[in-house]
Amino acid sequence: MAASGLRNYAIVTAAYWGFTLTDGALRMLVLFTFFQLGYSPFTLAFLFLLYEAAGIGANFIGGWLAARFGITRMLMVGLSTQIFGFLLLSAVSPEWGSALLVVWVVVAQGVCGVAKDLTKTASKSAIKITEAQAMGGGDGRLFKWVAWFTGSKNAMKGVGFFLGGLLLQLIGFRYALWLMAAALLLVLLGIVFSLPPMMGKTKASRSARELFAKSRGINLLAAARVVLFGARDVWFVVGVPVFLYASGWTFTMVGAFLALWTIGYGFVQAAAPSLVARSPDGLSREVPAARWWSLALAIVPVLIAIVLALAPPNPTIVLVVGLGVFGVAFAVNSSVHSYLVLAYAGSEKAAEDVGFYYAANAAGRFIGILASGFLYQLGGIYACLIGSALMLFICWVVTLALPTRNGSAAVVA
Repeated sequence: MAASGLRNYAIVTAAYWGFTLTDGALRMLVLFTFFQLGYSPFTLAFLFLLYEAAGIGANFIGGWLAARFGITRMLMVGLSTQIFGFLLLSAVSPEWGSALLVVWVVVAQGVCGVAKDLTKTASKSAIKITEAQAMGGGDGRLFKWVAWFTGSKNAMKGVGFFLGGLLLQLIGFRYALWLMAAALLLVLLGIVFSLPPMMGKTKASRSARELFAKSRGINLLAAARVVLFGARDVWFVVGVPVFLYASGWTFTMVGAFLALWTIGYGFVQAAAPSLVARSPDGLSREVPAARWWSLALAIVPVLIAIVLALAPPNPTIVLVVGLGVFGVAFAVNSSVHSYLVLAYAGSEKAAEDVGFYYAANAAGRFIGILASGFLYQLGGIYACLIGSALMLFICWVVTLALPTRNGSAAVVA
């Protein structure tokens, strides 16, 4: 059983790496292609809105579907949907009218948003299942598995950012999408022939009331997740790439920087268990750590905004250094939150709890992306930073209410 759990964990992680690589590349392909066509920052943000909005429902329903039909089947559906989204997006033509082009891209991005969050919910739910199968892993195993999965995934997403900029420069938008669709088809075939088809299948909720009945810890974490990821995307998705490109950076340079940032962010996430004090019950030290790291993160964009307001001779250096500091604190916050949701989640319906939590994650990204385009157009990168700081202080306030015990039973991580 232990060997089977480790094997399945490795397969799910590798599959999600492949998915995340193409998903990161997709963001750069869409952002830079339509920036070249002359679209405003707000319109660029609008192109990603349905992608995030679709993810809200996909996460929530995906958790129920994973419990009802099994995690493996949801992985297969997520990968297949992403392939379809790539092919749909590749059909777009700059010769179309502006309205049709925007609608087509938004719809195709919505399909990819569903794919992303079905795959994410299934993959992260699988950690709880495979960790339970791999008995005897010792104290801290769940935190380590979550941290490694999340960190390595984000490192792969960073590689995807670079890949997107590179592919756009070398082979163009359409051929890049076709190449990525072919790569995902290989990943899909690997899942079909290597994972048990009914992995993670359990008794799903039978009513909407039961589906929405979450623990206090899950509900508070979901609220914190909304503003945590909104605070990142409010300046990272549109503001930073457009600011750097407008400052004279090339597409490849911007993609390479975002790649390095995300890879470094992923390594910090993977190392988070060594930065956070562990407790026998899995919550009494981890929850206070979440509070302190949230406060530290909230201060960072405030400091960056203050320095930029002083009109330094090279604002891009300030932004790059500041983003590095932000990435370290954000990575630890994200890793601790990703662990806590599984620590709070019930074993019987872990997929539903995880789906609910990542629906909040998608809602935060939706809010952040919408605000990013609006604020950048209103007041540039400075306005985006102020918006980020406000969201992060709300996140810190919410974490103050997180419970340090999970019901009547202690959580052994």
